[in-house]
Amino acid sequence: MSWDRLETERLVLRRWTDADRPAFHAMNSDPAVMATLGPVMRRSESDAFMNRITEAFDLQGYGLWCLDLDGDPIGFTGYMKPWFRDGIEIGWRIRSDAWGRGYAPEAALACLELGFRSRDDGGIGFDEVITFTAVTNTKSRRVMEKLGFTRDPDGDFDHPGVAEGNPLRPHALYRMTAADWADRT
Repeated sequence: MSWDRLETERLVLRRWTDADRPAFHAMNSDPAVMATLGPVMRRSESDAFMNRITEAFDLQGYGLWCLDLDGDPIGFTGYMKPWFRDGIEIGWRIRSDAWGRGYAPEAALACLELGFRSRDDGGIGFDEVITFTAVTNTKSRRVMEKLGFTRDPDGDFDHPGVAEGNPLRPHALYRMTAADWADRT
């Protein structure tokens, strides 16, 4: 099963297309956007990232959806499997000129509803979803808490993809189970 398109009040969550590559790269090369995520991406890195997103959709039926606001790609949200740990992670990235308008939580709520809905009801059927970010990324941590994720301090970790001594290396881990979601809704 594939979930190529979701809709919220203001956004269409859809698969990325080749026509979106310039906007995707502009977001990934914006120093403000990448300040808490890592170095800005060169075009080749951004294209490779989009290729991995496309492959995930092809293999799993879900991944990182493009957040389309009236035909304008403003970011992404969705699911991925971290390369360095078990679990399904939800994440988001929003263009800096679209910050502060509630797009990340709006899109993430749509993803969580699909993610925790049973397969029998047309959902993905996750038992648990995790999310994490650099401890210093207070904006993203506020989104996590607003969504109802619970901090798991015992699960905090140093991100293996970030160099030792880098202030972005320490990461805070948050969790939400299907039961947590059911209690929330």
